[in-house]
Amino acid sequence: MAPATAPTREDALTSDEPSSDGVEDPSETVAADTISAAEQELYGGRLRYDQSYVRHERPLTRLKFGHMAAALPRMVGMVLRTGWHTDPRALAGVVTAQLGQGVTAGWGLVAVNSVLTQLFANGPTADKLRDAVPSLVMLAVAAVATAVLAAWSTAMSGRLEPQVERAVSARYYTAVTGVEVEATERPEVQRVLEAGKFGTDSARSMLRLSVGVGGVVIGMVAAAVVLAALHWALLPMLLAVALPKGWGAVRSARRDYLSRMNWVDHRRAIASLLAYLTRPHAAGEIRAHAAGTKLLSSYEEMSRQTEAEQRRLARAQASTDLVAGAFAGVASMACYGVLWWLLASGGLPLAVGGTAVIAMRTSTARLTSLVQQVNRLYEELLFITDTEDAIELAGENAIPPSGRPLPSPVREVWTEAVSFTYPGADSPALTGVSVRVPRGKVTALVGANGSGKTTLTKVLAGLLLPSDGNVWWVGEPGERVELREADRAQVFGCVGLLAQDFPRWEMTAAANVAIGAGDRPRDMDHVRRAAQEARVLDLIEGLPHGWDSIVFKGYERGVQLSGGQWQKLGTARTRYRQAPFLLVDEPTSALDPHAEIASFRGLWSLAEQGHAVVLVTHRLAATMKADHIYVLDHGRVVEDGRHEDLMAREGGLYQGMFTAQAAQYGHTPAPDTLPGPRGTRPSGHRTVS
Repeated sequence: MAPATAPTREDALTSDEPSSDGVEDPSETVAADTISAAEQELYGGRLRYDQSYVRHERPLTRLKFGHMAAALPRMVGMVLRTGWHTDPRALAGVVTAQLGQGVTAGWGLVAVNSVLTQLFANGPTADKLRDAVPSLVMLAVAAVATAVLAAWSTAMSGRLEPQVERAVSARYYTAVTGVEVEATERPEVQRVLEAGKFGTDSARSMLRLSVGVGGVVIGMVAAAVVLAALHWALLPMLLAVALPKGWGAVRSARRDYLSRMNWVDHRRAIASLLAYLTRPHAAGEIRAHAAGTKLLSSYEEMSRQTEAEQRRLARAQASTDLVAGAFAGVASMACYGVLWWLLASGGLPLAVGGTAVIAMRTSTARLTSLVQQVNRLYEELLFITDTEDAIELAGENAIPPSGRPLPSPVREVWTEAVSFTYPGADSPALTGVSVRVPRGKVTALVGANGSGKTTLTKVLAGLLLPSDGNVWWVGEPGERVELREADRAQVFGCVGLLAQDFPRWEMTAAANVAIGAGDRPRDMDHVRRAAQEARVLDLIEGLPHGWDSIVFKGYERGVQLSGGQWQKLGTARTRYRQAPFLLVDEPTSALDPHAEIASFRGLWSLAEQGHAVVLVTHRLAATMKADHIYVLDHGRVVEDGRHEDLMAREGGLYQGMFTAQAAQYGHTPAPDTLPGPRGTRPSGHRTVS
């Protein structure tokens, strides 16, 4: 069962590793290891996901301004490369607009200095105002130009951001869906692939933040250049005033991040608890068993603990603001003292002093904004780096894009001493398995749970490559291709799957059938024919919105299907594909007896039409008519033959399973409960070649 709350990007940053930053400031220590009694009772401790999400080693908890400044070029470079490959014209527009805003910022300071120079000059006020008009006009033009460039930057960013996000997402998901199935079974691979999905929307955020950071940096550089040109002493004064505020911003960001990461388990527990209160499937026990009372009291206890953390953060923030403000105040007093001395001694014109004051105030605000945005950029960089790592790893484990063409037509698939071991498993799932799957026949795979039946179907379908042995795709005499050398796209094109846990797409009924051939345009005539063969057509067309019904409740036009109805819809999906080799795993487990009989009859009719049918089932009455039965036990084929042959083996595994199942009814199943006679086929079904 899935967790009550979906993992978030914040969960992906959670780390169980301690910070290596040496001694922590007591004000930044978070008592997150304190588990409330409610959490201990309900979850047995902290609620952590045991899934393949990245555990970053809290790089932001050791973040200093120097770290951010050093990482900034790499962040911006990554975004610029992606943007250039996606839409170079839009990127050029953004860069031009940001550079232009830097120029207008410097131009504006020069204009301010010119205005103040005119106003502080000797002479009548009217003359000074008249002389200041050209500089005021220049200042107004600079303001208008800044507004126009900002609007242009916003427009170009809005055009570029979704394209960058789409490009990164497409690269990631294309790479991930092309990975060998066996590779996804390896925890170290799955962990990286899962982590990558959190970075697909970071590209958009990084572009937006990079634009903001670029604007702030260019504005600060422009101010610094202008001040340095006016007087060499103004630049150190600017830094002296701005740095205390920057220190305060970095410290606050570090503290907030520490708290957020340490308390993510607590917030997850609260979210999980609250989710149950509104879930329909829990409504009965919430009311009848008073589970709601227990959950609500636990919520209040856990929330009080979180509220205490928020109070601690507020006190710490106030302390940091006080210290940063005090240092900034001292620095300001020193700078203004130097300004007063320069002005009094005649070393600095009064107008330049006024310009310096304006530049200091604006640069201080810009530095605070810069720290916050670079902090966000650094966090986004962690996610986008995960995405790049996932794409690289996916390429290393990708299904080959080409290979030897299969014989045309393929007449048979057979395995030769095939073995397969899942990554991390202590024992093989298959050992020395040899089976033959010819066209026009029903081949049954039977055995106890965990005997290797499903794994064998995945090997036959080309989804898993055997660890040892060969899988041959055989055509006319002398024509055969081994699976490892074959064009896997052709292999997949020959296979239709109905897995025991087949996907239930939260889409329309039509899409749930047509997605069985996702590489072809939808053909509604074929969709209806497949549904008719699966005996689900009347059900779907009887829904209020017919084929446009969403087959999941919770949406407009949504409906709830039963397990058996879903199984029929899955069968229709497989029928729609019209593949020559069909592999069906427990296709009737949720069907009523009459529907089950009809489903098995349909499979036999498909074999009569030229399909190869591989049937995995525990309903051994259905295997009585199979052309060949393979009995698996602990990954090995221990018996094979027709039903009559296997029943004649005294003490055989198949005989024992069949007899035990038949004994539940007190007699052998009647003939009319078995699949119908060969040659029975649904009307309109095409015979495959």
